[in-house]
Amino acid sequence: MKCPICDYSETKVIDSRVVSDGLSIRRRRECLKCGFRFSTYEEMEILDLTVVKRDGRKELYNRDKLISGLRKATEKRPINDDQFKRLVNLIERDIQVRRQGEIDSRDIGRIVMRQLKKVDKVAYIRFASVYSDFELQDFSEELNKLLKLTK
Repeated sequence: MKCPICDYSETKVIDSRVVSDGLSIRRRRECLKCGFRFSTYEEMEILDLTVVKRDGRKELYNRDKLISGLRKATEKRPINDDQFKRLVNLIERDIQVRRQGEIDSRDIGRIVMRQLKKVDKVAYIRFASVYSDFELQDFSEELNKLLKLTK
């Protein structure tokens, strides 16, 4: 890990702590040259996973695409950065527990919707509307389901 101040390539870890979500680690580091202290975060990464798209094309899993879709769904919603990171980590954990080299994009969508529904109903509806290509009738049906759950 290079120092962000002097670019020296050797640092030592002073402290390691599990972040509140339990799915990442925060490390305090100190540069061995200039003594500058900084934090790094270690998170799980999905490797060697191929996503099968609706049209049959295959592409490597891209975390940035997941984050982009979630950002759109949660825009202007009361979800802080820690909650957002936890949501991403939970979705990726659900993907990884399948222990498969390929996953259908529809399965990822279902996992995302299941986790979003727990966090924010409005974000869930937003995501589902794009993912499921909702029509007006579909919105009505899904809203009715959510209203029944909250009663």
